[in-house]
Amino acid sequence: MEKRIGTAIILIENNESVASFNQIVSNHSATIIGRQGIPVRNMGFNIVSLVLFGTTDEIGSLTGKLGRLKGLNIKSVLLKGGYNFY
Repeated sequence: MEKRIGTAIILIENNESVASFNQIVSNHSATIIGRQGIPVRNMGFNIVSLVLFGTTDEIGSLTGKLGRLKGLNIKSVLLKGGYNFY
């Protein structure tokens, strides 16, 4: 299966979900090639962006598990075409 490049932006509104979020991200570390977290303390939420490289199944597994967490919103985008530079 060909690999795709993608990104996911995550808004964490509930700090109780952070431990589960970190566990899921850790379990899918082979799919993540970049991660940036921005705490927005004065507004009470965190923003995390992930740069992803994997098959659609691998990326879908990660984003699907994150999407089921309470207090967390996620949106992902995959680029067309296959890339094999890893």
